[in-house]
Amino acid sequence: MKIADLPFNELARRLRDGTLLLDLHPFVVRIRAPQAAVATALGKLYAHFPVQEADAFADFHIALRPGRGLRRWIRPQVSFEFDGKQAFKPLPEDQAYPMFEWGLNWCIAAHAHQFLILHAAVIERGGRAIIMPAPPGSGKSTLCAGLVSRGWRLLSDELALVHMETGLVHGMARPINLKNRSIEVIRRFQPGAAMSDPVNDTVKGTVALLGPPAESVSRVREAALPAHIVFPRYLADAPAAFVPADKTHSAMRVADEAFNYGIHGRRGFEALTALIDRCTCHEFAYGSLEEAIEAFEQLPGIPQ
Repeated sequence: MKIADLPFNELARRLRDGTLLLDLHPFVVRIRAPQAAVATALGKLYAHFPVQEADAFADFHIALRPGRGLRRWIRPQVSFEFDGKQAFKPLPEDQAYPMFEWGLNWCIAAHAHQFLILHAAVIERGGRAIIMPAPPGSGKSTLCAGLVSRGWRLLSDELALVHMETGLVHGMARPINLKNRSIEVIRRFQPGAAMSDPVNDTVKGTVALLGPPAESVSRVREAALPAHIVFPRYLADAPAAFVPADKTHSAMRVADEAFNYGIHGRRGFEALTALIDRCTCHEFAYGSLEEAIEAFEQLPGIPQ
């Protein structure tokens, strides 16, 4: 059964009861969230994802708790709980759905140490993955959304999961996080795409999430072999261009974008250097999504 198979009232009931188990291979998440906005967003953006039975094993137990006392009525808030404990400071209630996405990212980055976890978008074609590590504000998610809308498979927008033993990249194909001007850019670029309602005044500005293509979700169990590491950067009016990047410097930059590199010690170093060795590394500047997509089509070793 998929989320889309659940009538909205049943989806909302399971969220209220904490009996919705969302299959995000390689993880299963149990979610308790009574907020109608969360049910609406999950129904829209996770429509193609499977659900597990209520008594199945879950890797993460998440709850979005309404504020207590006067906070239920005056400037309502929501708290993110992981395994029954509050993990972050409360946020305004209208930020409940973004908080779910951000909190789930934290759960995975802080606990899934069978992977080297990078803050990176990952797309794939023909079994070859392109990893795009980048800090916030670089245009990474906008570029990822544009490429996915033109036929690339989405593995990840935020978390690249590099298997410590095989070196393959795994992905959950979760929604793509868009911020501020990027929201309208992707609306124009991909009319009719499933997108959550924008939420204003968050710590990241205005945010909205773009639903993944059904094919990306259906192929979520297919890992990919890393082929290229691309460091993207949006520059207004810049022509789309790749420039070779030094591998030593690239390794340091990827390590800076890794959530758990230091935890793994020597194994982390070996996994990181193996990743760098098997990939071609590039700087990439772009000012137009159409030009960027055309440039990505020409990357060597990527099937057309």
